[in-house]
Amino acid sequence: MTPLEKVLYTAKTHTTGGRDGASRTSDGRLDVKLSSPGAPGNGTNPEQLFAAGWSACFLSALALVAGKKKIALPADRAIDAEVDLGLVDGGYVLQVRLNVSLPGLDREAAQALLAAAHETCPYSKATHGNINVETNLV
Repeated sequence: MTPLEKVLYTAKTHTTGGRDGASRTSDGRLDVKLSSPGAPGNGTNPEQLFAAGWSACFLSALALVAGKKKIALPADRAIDAEVDLGLVDGGYVLQVRLNVSLPGLDREAAQALLAAAHETCPYSKATHGNINVETNLV
């Protein structure tokens, strides 16, 4: 592991009760009730939060690499992220599909941007080689 040269930001949360609890950030901007996937009632689950975080980060990585390549991204770009919680050899694992919409962009250029963003995004880097991940241009 390479140590960080500089810490740019530290997210801090306080979570109680696990999947059936609550989580709140130190600044109060996020305050959510948690629930297990598919459980009745209110609350989100860690997989939904992971999907939201990764897709937001990935869109920012796309903007960064597009800017470096002087490619204008469409205003209506979007990602539909799917995070599966499953079992392998009796243990819980995740797998992810990032379905990226870049309407109006040349398909070859869009594919190149996806590949570069996947190498740039911190979430992608953190999961590389650890879970199954698909980046799909839709």
